[in-house]
Amino acid sequence: TPGFVSFVLRTTMDPAALTPSIRAAMRELEPTLPVFAIRTMDEIFDVSVTNQRIMLALLSIFAGLALLLAAIGLYGVLSYIVGQRTREVGIRMALGATAASVRQLMLGQGLRLAAIGLGLGLLACLGVARLMGSMLYGVSPYDPLSLAAVSVVLVAVGLFSSWLPAHRATRVNPTEALRTE
Repeated sequence: TPGFVSFVLRTTMDPAALTPSIRAAMRELEPTLPVFAIRTMDEIFDVSVTNQRIMLALLSIFAGLALLLAAIGLYGVLSYIVGQRTREVGIRMALGATAASVRQLMLGQGLRLAAIGLGLGLLACLGVARLMGSMLYGVSPYDPLSLAAVSVVLVAVGLFSSWLPAHRATRVNPTEALRTE
């Protein structure tokens, strides 16, 4: 005899309200048969995907932290670059460069760094996609829409991280910048 027997019941009623009726019907069929673990299919499904949900929640948390660290790192690098190029920016502004052109120069440099990181990340994504494929439901690991959405978010984060250092570069006083050395 098997160690346990399972029955499946389809109903339009509330499954919890049927529990006493199910127990009574099973007692009529076989009084010595213990009836336990009466659960809905939703409960069974929830238990079966708990590990995947925990893993995806952790993955989401770590991905968010990685995105935050990347934004902070890009901001730090660009702030350092702007600080190192203060004299150059002062000379450009003394020679007639507008604040918009200086901002565009610094934003372009930040977006170049973000594009390099994005390109390397997409290459790494292609290598890791097979491992992640088993955790994805209803979407391919090589889904172009998902990759495009992630790329747009990363470029937006790069632009946001570059904005403050670029804006600070436009506020350089040419006279002060040339006197610093």
